[in-house]
Amino acid sequence: MMKDTITAIATPPGRGGVGIIRVSGSSAENISKSILKILPKSKIAHIGCFYDGDEVIDQGIALFFKNPHSFTGEDTLELHAHGGPVVLDRLLQAVVKKGARLAEPGEFSKRAFLNGKIDLAQAESIADLIDASSQQAAKSAIRSLQGEFSKRIYELVEQMTELRKYVEASIDFTEEEIDLLADGKVAEKLNAILTQLASVQASARQGVLLREGMTVVIAGKPNVGKSTLLNALSGRDSAIVTDIPGTTRDVLREYIQLDGMPLHIIDTAGLRESEDVIEQEGVRRARKEMEKADCVLFMVDSDDAMPDFGTIIRNKIDLINESPRVSVRGALSSSRGLTAGSRKLNQTIIYISAKKQLGIDLLEKHLKEIMGFNAVSESAFIARRRHLEALEKAHQYLIAAQDDFESIELLAENLHLAQNALSEITGEFSSDDLLGLIFSSFCVGK
Repeated sequence: MMKDTITAIATPPGRGGVGIIRVSGSSAENISKSILKILPKSKIAHIGCFYDGDEVIDQGIALFFKNPHSFTGEDTLELHAHGGPVVLDRLLQAVVKKGARLAEPGEFSKRAFLNGKIDLAQAESIADLIDASSQQAAKSAIRSLQGEFSKRIYELVEQMTELRKYVEASIDFTEEEIDLLADGKVAEKLNAILTQLASVQASARQGVLLREGMTVVIAGKPNVGKSTLLNALSGRDSAIVTDIPGTTRDVLREYIQLDGMPLHIIDTAGLRESEDVIEQEGVRRARKEMEKADCVLFMVDSDDAMPDFGTIIRNKIDLINESPRVSVRGALSSSRGLTAGSRKLNQTIIYISAKKQLGIDLLEKHLKEIMGFNAVSESAFIARRRHLEALEKAHQYLIAAQDDFESIELLAENLHLAQNALSEITGEFSSDDLLGLIFSSFCVGK
């Protein structure tokens, strides 16, 4: 348990009906006696005045939580005051005067982790719940906070621990004439762990998509309908649309959701040679965004030749009386995403009319398919890219364990490394640098 006491305003800046100041640490009890003139019973709301010496600052509700029965596992005091910036600042100063220091970003959650109240995956889900951009993301974040993701990791770690015991027994008792690897139990258990790990990886990829979404760049020559498509996908007039080529000169960004998957759409300047310095810069920025995108939608007119890269959007089919459809031809695709094998031999061509909003549903379906996004199940949980990296690291070590099956020492070491990789997710095996990086991204007061 930390010796010092921290405090922070836990509600957003600005005016509001209620503002909350949170205090956690060994001095919370004395601070309560000073600010409230009493120590409230644990977990029972107290209504009264908040004091700075003998001067009343405000009147509100106070809650005191005796350790270990609090979020942080420490003595915790919450002061629910009126949400004016001046009032909250005065109250915060009074708390600091009595021995608390201002908390760093995420320090309350960090203390909860260090005191064993939550694991690292649960701590991260707090920030993800706050930052959730869709109902599905919020539901998945709360499942992670309740331990759904951690439970699956702990199950894998437990199975791996049992397997390691079995394997290392053959190392410790080499004088025995029993070959523990020959009976097939180790291979069977290893395969079962790999199968279960693959299932967790698939769920985690969905969780990352829910959290981060997909970045799509709309590219093409001037006046092919890029801005019109942006407006059609976003459902509002986000971009200026004219018949004049080169209207869009900078990068335009819009955010929407596709069945819960966040979609970051980027409209770019038309790709062409130009003497205009501003337009040249727009083209440069367009190409830069294309390099970073998860998917490039390259738009062409209905009568233009089609390039050999990206997902092709053949626009203005209403002018030639064609119906919306999807076709595939042999080509290399530049689409890249979270799924393996980003370069595919088949190139998708989607025939649409952005102006008439024909074929937009086909395009949306295609975007979900190339990212591997599925409808969110009730068991879905939120995940981060570091979780994917740790799961992939564990997978590689387990594959190495299969390859080194005949060497009992190498098998044991790879199992050990795989277990450590999984433990990075829950924080049982994490560096101080990693913890600092994670919690520094949290809100102050959380």
